[in-house]
Amino acid sequence: MRKLNRETHIRRSILAGLTKTVITEGYVVTTEARAKEVRRTVEKLITYGKRGTLVSRRKALAFVHNDARVVDIVFSDLAKKYEARNGGYTRILKLKERKGDDALMVRLELVD
Repeated sequence: MRKLNRETHIRRSILAGLTKTVITEGYVVTTEARAKEVRRTVEKLITYGKRGTLVSRRKALAFVHNDARVVDIVFSDLAKKYEARNGGYTRILKLKERKGDDALMVRLELVD
């Protein structure tokens, strides 16, 4: 697990926020390191949605800070959309470097 030069509670909040954005908007533009971490959480949430159990729903709610709207999207829409797929729900597309610090920017999006 990447620490992203942040304290634990800050890192978890960043990852939860980016995960919510990917699920609601379908994509997010961020740095490569953050995208690789967010990919893990998005894929895990979709897997929880495919299981569809109460325990899975509670785990998903705990990760996204009790945002029921996001969990409903995962369990109703995305679980059905990726029902026949065994992982690989996201892709990372490389973009240009950020102007200020030359960090590689990427677009993390859900696969259609």
